[in-house]
Amino acid sequence: MDTQLIEQRLKTYFSALNHSDVKAAIGSYTKDGIFMPTEGPTAIGVEQLDGAYRSVFNAIKLHVGFTIEEIVQSGEYAFAITTSNGEVTILAKGVTAPEKNRELFVLRKENGQWKIARYMFNKSSPSQH
Repeated sequence: MDTQLIEQRLKTYFSALNHSDVKAAIGSYTKDGIFMPTEGPTAIGVEQLDGAYRSVFNAIKLHVGFTIEEIVQSGEYAFAITTSNGEVTILAKGVTAPEKNRELFVLRKENGQWKIARYMFNKSSPSQH
């Protein structure tokens, strides 16, 4: 089992989110990775991921903690369920509100490294912004 390597990939991605780091965020994905954000368009592949994360980080600043609830690996694929809890600042308004989500990751080994192949999240409490 590669549980520790998968956990490390997720922690790198979570850090990228909290630091608004586009390069680290998209570097966490496979070349054909898919990002399916709540209330946003699906981004497929490196070019669309780059645009999606630039857009997200220009709109919000995250200050959230993540908990890895489950990791299951089978061969070159794994899935992970996580939760996040903290605050989000809407940059255009300068407003900070609670942020609480649940996330589903499908990871795949690419060139010997675990990467995010598919990622989707949704709110686990009503939006406050």
